[in-house]
Amino acid sequence: MSLETHREELEATAAALARPGTGLLAADESTGTIGKRFAAIDLENSEENRRAYRTLLATTPGLGETISGVILYEETLYQEAAPIAGRPAGSIVDLFKEQGLVVGIKLDLGVEPLAGGLAGETWCTGLRGLQERAARAYARGARFAKWRAVLRISADGCPSELCVRENAWGLARYARTAQEEGLVPIVEPEILMDGDHDILTTAAVQEWVLRSVYEALGQNGVFLEGTLLKPSMTLPGAGASDRSSSEQVAAYTVRTLRRSVPPAVPAILFLSGGLGEEEASVLLSAIHAADPEAPWHLGFSYGRALQHSCLSEWKGNDTAAGQAALLARARANGAAARGAYVAGSEPSGDGGSLFVANYSY
Repeated sequence: MSLETHREELEATAAALARPGTGLLAADESTGTIGKRFAAIDLENSEENRRAYRTLLATTPGLGETISGVILYEETLYQEAAPIAGRPAGSIVDLFKEQGLVVGIKLDLGVEPLAGGLAGETWCTGLRGLQERAARAYARGARFAKWRAVLRISADGCPSELCVRENAWGLARYARTAQEEGLVPIVEPEILMDGDHDILTTAAVQEWVLRSVYEALGQNGVFLEGTLLKPSMTLPGAGASDRSSSEQVAAYTVRTLRRSVPPAVPAILFLSGGLGEEEASVLLSAIHAADPEAPWHLGFSYGRALQHSCLSEWKGNDTAAGQAALLARARANGAAARGAYVAGSEPSGDGGSLFVANYSY
């Protein structure tokens, strides 16, 4: 299929995901990563437990009011739901759709060391066989996709020009391929929080990275109205001596995006990247306050910042408590995606930062 065949559908899907006051639930943790989350609540990383947890997510009442879409790992896309009293067996995909959520799929195959790059630099794998994986996902009901490139800032020169160009090109090749199979691509050039650099350094690097990404997207003929951007907020490194206020983070984030992201992009859905649940909501709301006339929908695509309390409350057996915790953070971020979140107005059990050095999944 050609991109032109899917253009109207891509634009409609992107618009649905950019619904005001909403964002995405990133539930695309790999089997290894979900195992780490389960270990924290002393739960075995079995297929049965993964199915039970993701069924919990899909059946949370009212989730679709503030969550427009969900990103799934490949296992979940093809997984049957855990048994639910009073209803016939069905897929987890169908349960999310019943809630009004658009279903998406993680298509990248993870990062590997970048040959010729500086120490610690990576490139994102998965272009081989991508067209076939995208076509299968579309047939299963997915309508958007995700691909995570990872860059770091360091005193020894990271990111290198090679790393920026390689990851920008990979994102562009993925985006074009996904669109040709009917999937709206989320373009995710994540800049890790690792490091002790200040916010000005982050802003300069992020602007360079985003401009490089959109240059590559243009060279590959990607239809911008049928894409979404998932960037980091503009933050100082986690080890920086001076911490920036929420107003400073918002101001630099908005400035960076205004300089780098075309207005044709329907939505910018921020990743949480190790921010705590409450902090992720407060900062998103501050970003709205800093630019209420932004040309894009400013929303969220959070994983840990939506699920941490949910997992802690669920503990493998308390579905009602887990769903209540998930819904509380979904409401918080829905309000933040309108610039209306009042700090502390929704419960959170994260206790602060969820930062993990050199995070991968």
